[in-house]
Amino acid sequence: MENIKYLIILGDGMPDYPVDELGGQTPLAYARTPCMDRLAQCGELGRVGNVPAGMPPGSDVANLSVLGYDPEKYYTGRSPIEAVAMGVELAEDDVAFRCNLVTLSGAGPYRLRNMQDYSAGEISTAEAREIIKEVAGRLGNDIFNFYPGVSYRHLMTWQGGPDPAAFNLTPPHDITGKDITAYLPQGENAPVLLDFMEKSSVFLPNHPVNKKRAAGGLNMANSIWLWGQGRKPRLDSFPGKYGLTGAVISAVDLIKGLGILAGLEAAVVPGATGNIDTDFSGKAQKAIQLLQEGVDFVFVHVEAPDEAGHQGDLQAKIEAIEKIDEQVVGEVMHSLEEFPDYRLLVLSDHPTPLSLRTHTADPVPYCIYRKGDALKNPQGAFSENFAAQGKYIAKGYTLMDHFLAIAK
Repeated sequence: MENIKYLIILGDGMPDYPVDELGGQTPLAYARTPCMDRLAQCGELGRVGNVPAGMPPGSDVANLSVLGYDPEKYYTGRSPIEAVAMGVELAEDDVAFRCNLVTLSGAGPYRLRNMQDYSAGEISTAEAREIIKEVAGRLGNDIFNFYPGVSYRHLMTWQGGPDPAAFNLTPPHDITGKDITAYLPQGENAPVLLDFMEKSSVFLPNHPVNKKRAAGGLNMANSIWLWGQGRKPRLDSFPGKYGLTGAVISAVDLIKGLGILAGLEAAVVPGATGNIDTDFSGKAQKAIQLLQEGVDFVFVHVEAPDEAGHQGDLQAKIEAIEKIDEQVVGEVMHSLEEFPDYRLLVLSDHPTPLSLRTHTADPVPYCIYRKGDALKNPQGAFSENFAAQGKYIAKGYTLMDHFLAIAK
């Protein structure tokens, strides 16, 4: 595998179900994607199951698979992975929780409210830091600590916390538009978490940031929502497993944390936001720069289609897919030609159907392209239907081995 460059481009949540508004096509099939279609016409097109049966279809589980790690062996929860990227050192008996800033609608008892927005209107990181500072000052202590992250995504740690498996916690993006009554924390120690959430809803509406957002017609971050619990994870070294140096490029702490745990560099792209306004081209340019500087392997993660799926925004999802095709896949395809040999893998981690506004465990399309692959299926396209006609890899964590072995 000497002198071969490897690049993975992952569009988070790209696959979907047929949409009536699109004449029965999925957003991925409907979107204009000439670059990904060209890869599908020349390379190996198929489907891969990144979520093992019985496991939650989250980006944490799915991207573990994509990076070549069996989630059933390595998965310990989402939030501790994000803690790694945030530089928060966890003790062996600490439990980390994702702490979303959310918008709950309705007045009256907390338990009877509705999940209006899991992201508090995609609140800015600067605004969110001020709010989390207030949360930490009011709710934090020697046992519970709160740490600011990016946009609505933050962290709480419980020193010497109970078994994470004893909690039954629901991701807020799974219940958009639903009453929260049936989805509040459950389990023996759940009242501690619920107390934090309820208390936050009392003082957060009066925070200056929220008052300003309300005056501007924006959703307020009027509560925290705790989920994604887990203890400190460990991964085998990616360079040790595959003999390749590498890096990950992403706006979200989850992917950065996975990269760091795997012994990969977590590269920084200043304009990366995790949404439709992200610097798509900047990610492509950074990937090529890293490869030019001698890195063997780069994993580029783009969050935007997933966020559009959670928001139920059809046009944003189509736009995100088209920008990935033009500004990420297109740019790297052009630049990769300068290298003597390369392998390119384009795929998703899981579907985020617009009709459900949350993840599913369905298999996703993938395409492996080797430099010099000739046109062999001129009618092909990078879509769910065309991928279903190709190879099927049931265990997602084995795709990495397949991708790298093709070079031999």
